[in-house]
Amino acid sequence: MALIIEPHLEAPDQFYEALIETHRDLSDEQSHALNARLVLLLANHIGRSDVLGEALKAARDSAPPAPASAH
Repeated sequence: MALIIEPHLEAPDQFYEALIETHRDLSDEQSHALNARLVLLLANHIGRSDVLGEALKAARDSAPPAPASAH
């Protein structure tokens, strides 16, 4: 099973709204912890280390470049 990277959510706007609502009124620390728990729950659901490895690489590769440090 390969990682699906094309749009695949049946209701992406509803999911985004639910995700934002889930974070409402949380501190930054609580929000980061929620994200970590969500990632681990979804990783457990996927269960395949090859697919999870592809996802980790795709997420890292799609991150914007870090800003240059001011010296």
